[in-house]
Amino acid sequence: MENLMHSKVYVGTYAKYNNGSIKGDWIELNNFSSIEEFYEFCSELHSDETDPEFMFQDWENIPSELISESSLSENIFSIIEKVSHLDYKTLEAFAAWISIGNHDIESDDIDSLFESFEDDYQGYYNSEEDFAYQIIDECYDLSDFVKSYFDYESFARDLFMSDYTYENGHVFRNS
Repeated sequence: MENLMHSKVYVGTYAKYNNGSIKGDWIELNNFSSIEEFYEFCSELHSDETDPEFMFQDWENIPSELISESSLSENIFSIIEKVSHLDYKTLEAFAAWISIGNHDIESDDIDSLFESFEDDYQGYYNSEEDFAYQIIDECYDLSDFVKSYFDYESFARDLFMSDYTYENGHVFRNS
């Protein structure tokens, strides 16, 4: 996901492939703002065919949920646009959140997807236990004496059984 701004796809056609040719070209997706614009360019690239059936023979830096040999998700251009405005840490967190698999980046509304991410993201922590320490400090008024006896490890385990997910240092609320 971090390299999505540098995503590209090798576009050929099934007709050329079936006739023994893999002629096509690498196309950088960040040069387009919509699927229509992309397909128009592909049509110009393969203008020697009347109605080219595009074949995506290879790709780089594109999540597998967004591409297959015969299709490219319409969402990819909106996602590229959105992630281009994110700083590295936020982009890393978004990639971790997507990898959890609770959301469908291929078909979910992009604005809703990013709103859900912002709602779910709790921050970066060195461990689940560090997150538990913060929850106790922010939500409970425990004396230092009681805190010294509190089992943070067990509390963290309980938090992450159902309410939260820890992925590559990032904590997300399960929604």
